[in-house]
Amino acid sequence: MNPNAMLALDLEKITAAIASGTRPNQVLWQTEDSIAFVARGREGRSEFHVDPSDEVMYMIKGDMNLHYRTPEGEEKVAVIREGGIIHCPAGTPHSPRFAPDAFVLVIERKRRTGEQDRFFWFCPSCKAQLYEASRHVRDYLADPVSEVYAEFYGDDAHRTCRKCGHVAPPRPGAAARS
Repeated sequence: MNPNAMLALDLEKITAAIASGTRPNQVLWQTEDSIAFVARGREGRSEFHVDPSDEVMYMIKGDMNLHYRTPEGEEKVAVIREGGIIHCPAGTPHSPRFAPDAFVLVIERKRRTGEQDRFFWFCPSCKAQLYEASRHVRDYLADPVSEVYAEFYGDDAHRTCRKCGHVAPPRPGAAARS
């Protein structure tokens, strides 16, 4: 195949493949400068992600409630309807929350050497920070969100608030798996 050929991607086929598979996302391309992937919603998503670069999200199917935190620490929600697009500036703590049968296209800059993606969880009771994880994301095929989820939910101490003692609920569906 000619590496210079420009081929259009079929988002309907891509979302169908994700829906019938076990991975929550599919990388469309990953070049030296950019990355694009399609992701389905995750049940009970609660962490906030901080990217070192700008991010553009386009809702292919379904609606998204994009929770984000202002520089003052206030949590707000932007609603992105199916067919809508949003720009999320670098450094903005955001938590894309949408149903498992909904899909988003994400385009962002590939991480540079030394850049860290950060993931935060906050106490649902008092809003204090529960846990933080950082990763240098070299390759999105590694699914860094699933990796930090396993880390957070794998240790009760990560889910226990040091300020008020509240314990965040276990990972959605965990009781069904045990």
